Amino acid sequence: MSVLPPELHTALTQLLQGLSSADNNARTYAEEQLNNEWVVARPDVLLMGLVEHIQADPEPSTRSFAAVLFRRIAAKSRKAPGPEESKELFLALPQQQKLAIRQKLLECLHSDALPQARNKGGNVVALPQVRHKVEDAVAEIARQYSDNGELWPELLQALFHASQSQDAVQREGAFRIFTTTPGIIESQHEDTVLAAFTKGFKDVDIAVRIAAMEAFSSLFAVVNKRVQKKYYSLVPELLNILPPLKDSGDSDNLSKALVALIELAEEAPMMFKHLFHNLVQFSISVIADKDLGDQTRQNALELMGTFADYAGPLCKKDPSYTSDMVTQCLSLMTDVGQDDDDAGAWNATEDLDVEESDLNHVAGEQCMDRLANKLGGPAILPPTFTWLPRMISSQSWRDRHAALMAISAISEGCRDLMVGELGKVLDLVVPALRDSHPRVRWAGCNALGQMSTDFAGTMQEKYHHIVLSSIIPVLDAPEPRIQSHAAAALVNFCEEAEKNILEPYLDELLSRLLKILSGPKRYVQEQALSTIATIADSAETAFGKYYDTLMPMLFNVLREEQLKDLRLLRAKAMECATLIALAVGKERMGPDAMDLVQILGVIQQNITDAADPQSQYLLHCWGRMCRVLGQDFVPYLSGVMPPLLELASAKADIQLVDNDDDQAKMHQEEGWEMVPLKGKVIGIKTSVLEDKHMAIELIVIYAQQLEGAFEPYVMEIMEKVSLPSLAFFFHDPTRVASAKSIPVLLNAVKEAHGERSPTLQKIWGVTVDKLLEVLSAEPAIDTLAEMYQCFYESVEVVGKNCLTPTHMAAFTEAVKNTLEEYQVRVKRRAEEWQEIEEGEEESEETLFAIEDDQTLLSDMNKAFHTIFKNQETSFLPAWSRLMSFYDSFIASSDSTQRQWALCIMDDVLEFCGDQSWSYQNHIRQPLIDGMRDPIPANRQAACYGVGIAARKGGQPWSSFVAGALPMLFQVTQMPHAREDDHVFATENACAAIAKVLQSNASKVTDVQEVVQHWIGTLPVVNDEEAAPYAYMFLAGLIEQRNPAVTAMASQCFIYICQALEAETLQGQTAQRVVGAAKQLVQNAGIDATQILAAQSPELQQTVRSYFA
Repeated sequence: MSVLPPELHTALTQLLQGLSSADNNARTYAEEQLNNEWVVARPDVLLMGLVEHIQADPEPSTRSFAAVLFRRIAAKSRKAPGPEESKELFLALPQQQKLAIRQKLLECLHSDALPQARNKGGNVVALPQVRHKVEDAVAEIARQYSDNGELWPELLQALFHASQSQDAVQREGAFRIFTTTPGIIESQHEDTVLAAFTKGFKDVDIAVRIAAMEAFSSLFAVVNKRVQKKYYSLVPELLNILPPLKDSGDSDNLSKALVALIELAEEAPMMFKHLFHNLVQFSISVIADKDLGDQTRQNALELMGTFADYAGPLCKKDPSYTSDMVTQCLSLMTDVGQDDDDAGAWNATEDLDVEESDLNHVAGEQCMDRLANKLGGPAILPPTFTWLPRMISSQSWRDRHAALMAISAISEGCRDLMVGELGKVLDLVVPALRDSHPRVRWAGCNALGQMSTDFAGTMQEKYHHIVLSSIIPVLDAPEPRIQSHAAAALVNFCEEAEKNILEPYLDELLSRLLKILSGPKRYVQEQALSTIATIADSAETAFGKYYDTLMPMLFNVLREEQLKDLRLLRAKAMECATLIALAVGKERMGPDAMDLVQILGVIQQNITDAADPQSQYLLHCWGRMCRVLGQDFVPYLSGVMPPLLELASAKADIQLVDNDDDQAKMHQEEGWEMVPLKGKVIGIKTSVLEDKHMAIELIVIYAQQLEGAFEPYVMEIMEKVSLPSLAFFFHDPTRVASAKSIPVLLNAVKEAHGERSPTLQKIWGVTVDKLLEVLSAEPAIDTLAEMYQCFYESVEVVGKNCLTPTHMAAFTEAVKNTLEEYQVRVKRRAEEWQEIEEGEEESEETLFAIEDDQTLLSDMNKAFHTIFKNQETSFLPAWSRLMSFYDSFIASSDSTQRQWALCIMDDVLEFCGDQSWSYQNHIRQPLIDGMRDPIPANRQAACYGVGIAARKGGQPWSSFVAGALPMLFQVTQMPHAREDDHVFATENACAAIAKVLQSNASKVTDVQEVVQHWIGTLPVVNDEEAAPYAYMFLAGLIEQRNPAVTAMASQCFIYICQALEAETLQGQTAQRVVGAAKQLVQNAGIDATQILAAQSPELQQTVRSYFA
């Protein structure tokens, strides 16, 4: 029975007809009417009226449309009274109206209230397209209640009742709603939920079984691991759904079931532990079954790949997982070019960016890459190389192609094992470049290119002759696609090659590239230009020999008429010309440098199409020319900056996507990202964000290169770009680029006006407030670390005493909030770790989160260091408010936290002098414990702290540092003290002993004995900061003719030589130590030539350059 009067129903019916009209004018009028007369004026009547239309309208299409519109309107944001900014429209309604609407909505779920038809069995069922729309509407209201922490108990009761219904459509609908809003299932209903899923997995109707699987996977995404384990008993019933689907050839439903399992494997892979081998065997049988659809086979492959991602040990332990997966991946990779045996169509195509991600051979390649990266070389290489030699010598070109693509796929993940066998791998790959089939030659180029990246350094240094002498001739291939791919592979090789490696090959490389540059295919020409640009970038000044040949040719291309089909070619020519300019330098270019800038200016003036690729390339070209010309570029800024500032100032292009059709359209358009948000979908134009990010990065280059000359643009950039973009939450990279721009912009003002200028102080006053605000507002941990870096680099630029007590208090408050949030994350991870099962690894997401937190603490430490350095003791009052965190962190079992606290205590000692003694109760014991810490980095920090207390702490610290000498010696005598992981701690201990002896000798008993032992802690050949203190102390001992030095003169001389060779001594320090060494040789009467003869030729050469 309707609760609304007939006239309202009539008006609403007319509105719905108008909204669905084919007439644009009628539809526009109806939209205005909807918003102004219904949504704003009487939303409760609108929603109730739509529900009644869903329930009783005679037209199924109108019911369906009413359900879609209900969901859309209910989810609209609406200003709400009180502290909340907005609420969804439905939740903003008065309580009684909400209750009435949701009760009416529940009535719509019964099939007898919906338009019906008869199924094949003659039973009456609701039309699925209408029912699904109604279920979506119910799910939207359920989501709003769930997100708001409110209950809708009648819905749960109705859904559990529906899941037991005699009507399969109702049973399926219940699970569909659970899938959309799993959060509505309360913990106290676990037994009921368990029973519902048990029955759902055994349902006679396959649609219900699939819906139950999908709901089950959605549930696992929202409950914690402890709750998940209560449902593990359902796994056998869950997996029993699969075999009948395969046996009946029901590819579509099997595909859906596998997708549900993939989602479960991401959330709880170990729930399948006891039946994992069965699941592996079943999945392998699906992948191998060519009668099933490709998507189904790929989903089975994806399921197995997901286990590699989230439960690597489980996969490695299975007796057949790796061998079967490698076999099936390789088999899928042979499914290539089925209707194009001679590759005629493949070679004829000029669209090289055609989407192939849904093809079997691509799925196989991508899975091989995942297996190698997740399981590693020891697991993947043996089964792979069981097949590869046979495949590479097969008569079938598809086998040979697959073998080469497999090498490309696994080389990154198997790098550590393969790098020692590169010669043997190249023996398999290089002959493919002469294969009779073009696609095999293409795959050979691909393998060499990928290996050049994955084995960067080794490939270039050890195998340059094999690689280059094999791939350069391929540039002459008759097939344009192979020419292009050979040139692309050369990019990978050359960008990692040193100048001296490339120089002997430049003649042949460039003559072949110039030849294909004059060929008929545009995409080959474009690739040739990119390759030449890369070679120029790597060859640097050695490229000057080819300048006179190439640059005039590029100038000709750039001066040609701007035809539309030549735009990308011209863009590549710009890129190539400016990279050559960067390689050879301003002097070699002569007047060409200014000519090139003029040409770029003409091109920029003639660009009228927003989609012209030259615009993007131009921005980078201007950046390169700025680096080439330096201050000579300043006159051109007036032309370069306006378009750059326009991009950098761009606002985010964001749209609320109301319906599935608009979502589908946006998915098809390039440059849009769909972001789900509280039941809505937000479309964000990513191309705008990427352009904004790139523009800000280029501003950084200009400010770095031009410094004070860039100052006229700084204020506008700060006001319109950099400071506002710190809060540009739509795009993390834009915020990072903005953070990086601020210190260089401040430096430009400083260089132009001076450190104490009113101009710098004015801009700093605005900037520092914004930076402090951002430190408390930034939501992303990795980006927050960048904000701390921005802050300390900015303070470093502006200099001494640039922070007021208010600033320092605000900084401390921001740090306090950050540390509290960090502690919550650490606690949560510890709880999650307790729930991890045997054989389950920490997720990649967790490992990245830990790394982000470590980076955050590190950058926060640097901020403390910089503030103490510039503010000294004036920072102590604000800093001391964080003492509880230091005390907590220093006693933590987490070594990162201990290091964080130790480093800050070091800063207090270094910059606060004897006032640091006020905090001795918080510092002394941590330094003592730190010198005994099992973590080398913490021993290093503690040793450094003792040394700095000796140098800067004055009389209050003198007894403590003298008493620390035995522990410092213990650090130098630890096992593995000179190995890479421990050597910095050892060398800091050596330097700290020197500092104690230098500054506090009066407190040391038997100084001469300590000096004698100290000499044995040398050399310092790694830590450039510790070395000067150690060796200046040694030089002083030599000048004093200390008997301990004279007695060990030969060893002391060698220690000095080793430091000179390692370059830990530089400038005046090195000169003074060398002077002392000469004095040592003379005073002690040692034969330096004889001592050096036993050392390496490199050391001898270095020492002679100093002692000549």
